[in-house]
Amino acid sequence: MKYCVECGTELVMQECNGEGEVPFCEACGVFRFPLFSTAMSTAVLNRGLDKILLIQQYNRPVFILLAGYVNKGENAEETLIREVKEEAGLDIIAYEYMRSEYFAPSSTLMLNFISIADTEDLSGMSAELDHAQWFPLEEAADAILKGSLAERFLLNILDKLTKGRTLESFTPAVR
Repeated sequence: MKYCVECGTELVMQECNGEGEVPFCEACGVFRFPLFSTAMSTAVLNRGLDKILLIQQYNRPVFILLAGYVNKGENAEETLIREVKEEAGLDIIAYEYMRSEYFAPSSTLMLNFISIADTEDLSGMSAELDHAQWFPLEEAADAILKGSLAERFLLNILDKLTKGRTLESFTPAVR
């Protein structure tokens, strides 16, 4: 961030109470911490926990995880339930938060979840997705975009799933 979001004055770097160098607006007299978006991504699983939904979007031929931005006033869990319903037409019955990672290309903090869909029926899929496909766990890692944040999240999730998880070990979704 180079300019103040309130007044447009060029920011200067200044020590901020042990936070290190932080952009400071001399005109407003306040520190301006970096602004970034927040989004969630999820590995949508079937009820049997043996298939993962991967998607293709934006006319790209690569498979990724379903993701979406958190709207103002919404928490990450609400975003998870809304985005999966809007994009894939699926209701989420349970989920678990996994981890987060900052994604510099879009200045976005990504919050990653495992989620469980009520069905494998993709007939309600929206035009936001070019294609969606259920993959057996052992094939999902080969299908996902290599070197991507989605791949890192997926490999972490697959590691967790191989440790004997059951549907009952996930948090029930509240609507």
